[in-house]
Amino acid sequence: MKAVILAAGEGTRMRPLTSSIPKVMLPVANKPMLEHIVDSAIEAGIDGFVFITGYHEEVIEQYFGNGDRWNVTIDHVHQEEQLGTANAIGYAKGHVKEKFIVLNGDVLVSSDHIEHMIERKEDAVITVKRVDNPSDFGVIETDGNKVINIIEKPEFPPTDLANAGIYLFSEAIFDLIEQTTLSPREEYEITDSLQMLINSDADVGYEILEEEWIDIGRPWDMLDANAVLLNQMEPSVKGVIEPNATLIGDVSVGRGTLIRNGAYIIGPVIIGNDCDIGPNCFIRPSTAIGNDVHIGNAVEVKNSIIMDGTNIGHLTYLGDSIIGRKCNFGAGTKVANLRHDGKNIKVKIKGKLTDSGRRKLGVIMGDDVHTGINSSINVGTVMESGSYTRPGEVVR
Repeated sequence: MKAVILAAGEGTRMRPLTSSIPKVMLPVANKPMLEHIVDSAIEAGIDGFVFITGYHEEVIEQYFGNGDRWNVTIDHVHQEEQLGTANAIGYAKGHVKEKFIVLNGDVLVSSDHIEHMIERKEDAVITVKRVDNPSDFGVIETDGNKVINIIEKPEFPPTDLANAGIYLFSEAIFDLIEQTTLSPREEYEITDSLQMLINSDADVGYEILEEEWIDIGRPWDMLDANAVLLNQMEPSVKGVIEPNATLIGDVSVGRGTLIRNGAYIIGPVIIGNDCDIGPNCFIRPSTAIGNDVHIGNAVEVKNSIIMDGTNIGHLTYLGDSIIGRKCNFGAGTKVANLRHDGKNIKVKIKGKLTDSGRRKLGVIMGDDVHTGINSSINVGTVMESGSYTRPGEVVR
């Protein structure tokens, strides 16, 4: 069986992290989120993939190639224009046979759940998740084990089963996609295609997602996913640990990385290849440090994602933050991550202040950002790629 993975979008709510790469290639626990999904699917028995790509698709093609590194086949299919989920899935026609599973490139799912899906015998199966606020989702109405209706954000939901966007289909779905018309959102919705399938008296079932649903829609969702994945990590140390460095708990250290004397690291933490860490730094749990990263003297980092090639200069504090590639922190840069009044931190997303739902959140920093010495960055600040601060500047 093959898996069709929808990976064409930029992820505009993830800006500026997606200024030069597609959302699905953003790293979580030091691997692109798309690779985590591929790994789960392979473990479940999938041996072929169809990537539906668009925005900066060359990044995906360069990283995954034809799938040889994973001993699978990967077809890369270009989506001309992003016109909804049905439109995207329609591009898989001719690349799959009989039944296939559809996954979103930004929704992490376990191999167990994928395995349960591909074992089902119905004409189609929808993954659903029990939620406390079903009015905010598309929900299904059921009759026993069958789905009899799909309702988008109903005022009076018939169930608490929200559509999680993972499907099992047969090739019959392609004919229905071709009959699907534009929705009020000016998109071709796969739920409309599914409703036509249901109305044809086909056997459409559902599979309840029992585990945590990790839908990475906004930058801070990466921190939640990172924490979950790091807790599942099997640690390995391939670098050099100097005698007076301390590693506690599950800490992974990549090849060519040096952990200098006085470094104190509490897992779960992952550190990539060719990094220079310390001396005398403090790295706290749920931190992922990419490749070729320098963490200087007397730096403290907690619950953050630091991407490849970034330099965190000495005497810096960084917490609950996402840092892009090739950034440079001038000495003494401090990132605030907690409001004085204890309220949730709001972040400007697509020009609007959005409640992150988090009491602790630092900076969301694009690629190639430079901070001057002794810069102070306030909670929930978004810094565009290529921006910089002057020495002593306060950024809000």
